[in-house]
Amino acid sequence: MTRSPATPLPPPKARRRLREAAALTQTQLATRVNVTRATIRAWESGRTAPRGRKREAYARLLKTLAEEDAARRTRSAPPPEPAPTPTPVLEPASDTASDTASDPVSGPEKGSEPEPGSGSEPEPVPEPAPEHPALTPAQAFDALYEFSAPALVRQAYLLTGRRELARESVERAFQTAWERWPEVARDRDPVGWVRATAYEFALSPWQRFRPRHRQPEPPPADPGDRMLLNALLRLGPQHRRTLVLYDGVGLDLPETAAETEASTPAAANRLLHARETVAGRLPALADPRVLHQRLTELASAERLWAAKPTGVRKGGERRTRFRTRAAIAFTVALIGATALTVRTAPTHYEPAVSPGVAVRGVPPRVAPGSLSEAERELRQKLRDRLQDGPERLEPRLE
Repeated sequence: MTRSPATPLPPPKARRRLREAAALTQTQLATRVNVTRATIRAWESGRTAPRGRKREAYARLLKTLAEEDAARRTRSAPPPEPAPTPTPVLEPASDTASDTASDPVSGPEKGSEPEPGSGSEPEPVPEPAPEHPALTPAQAFDALYEFSAPALVRQAYLLTGRRELARESVERAFQTAWERWPEVARDRDPVGWVRATAYEFALSPWQRFRPRHRQPEPPPADPGDRMLLNALLRLGPQHRRTLVLYDGVGLDLPETAAETEASTPAAANRLLHARETVAGRLPALADPRVLHQRLTELASAERLWAAKPTGVRKGGERRTRFRTRAAIAFTVALIGATALTVRTAPTHYEPAVSPGVAVRGVPPRVAPGSLSEAERELRQKLRDRLQDGPERLEPRLE
């Protein structure tokens, strides 16, 4: 049984651009596709992809929005100017031999051989470039990790202010990427996929409940770096993330909005608020270029390290095996408990036996003794007497 190919969709950024060009909110678009707003946000950020009938409906709607956008652009575009008529250029007639000899581009005629001693030799045929062997999944993962892990650790440090948490967040993100490597390898921006996962883990509110992260870490040695880090940590998580992505990493506003799963106006407002807050505490950083330079210096001044890619891959595989074994053990225990319950459960209703209650005030039972002579005579007399009662008197007429 063959599966029909999925309906093609534009990239996530193009989906967001088409929606914003049509002046539609995520809620309005979700109503037209009959899904939730969170689903549209996940589709536009590239986290998930629609399937089945939802994918077909979403593709038709995006196609309609693209046609409307193209029509608007056509109406607003100025009419094309007529192309100027080229003026013919007359060239003096010449012989074929002189044309061939005077044209340095055409060269000698086909089939002709260069004369000896003329100095012209046939050009060598370039050899085909050697084909690079295809990388294995492990080699591709290691190359991606070595290329982006150090920078991601520095960015996570700007988000959290903790060196160990920054390193652990990046490792967890890459382990998740290794578990879902076919999806990440086909992604248009695998570094962005890992970065979004690392940021989510680093800014998770559950980190505050971990005992190892309750103790504060030593601050940066430089007073300026310490003041900048404190100003960043006083921002909200979403404002801090937007500032790091735009002014630290260098993403544009639509990409920042897509990665933070927010609309473009909301991302712009968060960025302006974060800049104003940092500039209020450090007036020297009011210029965005100076802020970008200081963020780069702060991230580069700390001694942040990343584990080897082989260790990260093996750690992710060990965690996956542990989770699989734990799930299997839990399933087996649940099946065993269910079987034991079915085996020992009663098959019919048995009324409960009421507990015994002691009755007080009853005289003790005394065993009868031997009968006396008078008692025997009385018993015999009672046995001999008629059991039907006394005789009745019949009335008679006189």
